[in-house]
Amino acid sequence: MVDCKWFHEKGRNVDTNRSGCPINLSLEVFGDRWTLLVLRDITFGNRRHYGELLANSDEHIASNILANRLARLVDLGMLSRVADPSHKQKVIYSLTEPSIQLVPVFAHLGSWGRRHLPVSPELAIRAELLETGGPELWEAFMDELRELHLGIPRADGVGSVLDALTAAYVDECERSGVA
Repeated sequence: MVDCKWFHEKGRNVDTNRSGCPINLSLEVFGDRWTLLVLRDITFGNRRHYGELLANSDEHIASNILANRLARLVDLGMLSRVADPSHKQKVIYSLTEPSIQLVPVFAHLGSWGRRHLPVSPELAIRAELLETGGPELWEAFMDELRELHLGIPRADGVGSVLDALTAAYVDECERSGVA
C-alpha cells in the first residue's frame, strides 16, 4: 500500500480528499506529467541513479523536477532509496511492490497510445510486445522486477523480459535509423 503520510504532510486527509474515488486518489499520486515517466524509466530502462535518469530522459526532464519527483516517490513508498556502495555520493533507487504492480497500467497506457496517438516505432515496440504478451508476460516481467529491485529470486531458467524488451527497442532503433 502507498504510504499515506505524504497526503497528511501536504495537508490532505485521505478520507476528506476531493473524493475517495480510487481514480482520484491514484491521480493524486500520478497525476502530473513526470511521475509516471520517472517510474517508466526505472521500470523499462533499469535506470537506478539520478544521473542516469536525468541524462537519458527522452522528454528532457529538468533536474529540479526529477529531484522533486524522486523524493516524492520515496516519501510515498513507491521507490526506495539506498546508498550506492560503489560511490559514496550516489544512491540507488529501487521500485517497491506498489510500483512493480504498475506494469499492467503501463501496458494498457502504451496500448492505448499506440492505437490513438502518432507514436514513434522505436518507442512503441515495448508497448506492442507488452500488449501481445498480455498478462502472462506482465507477470513474468513483474517477477523479474521483484528480483532486480526487491531481491526476491525468480524460478531458475526463466528468460529476461527486460532483456527482450530492450533488444526489441535497440533493433527498432537500428531499423528506424534512430541513434
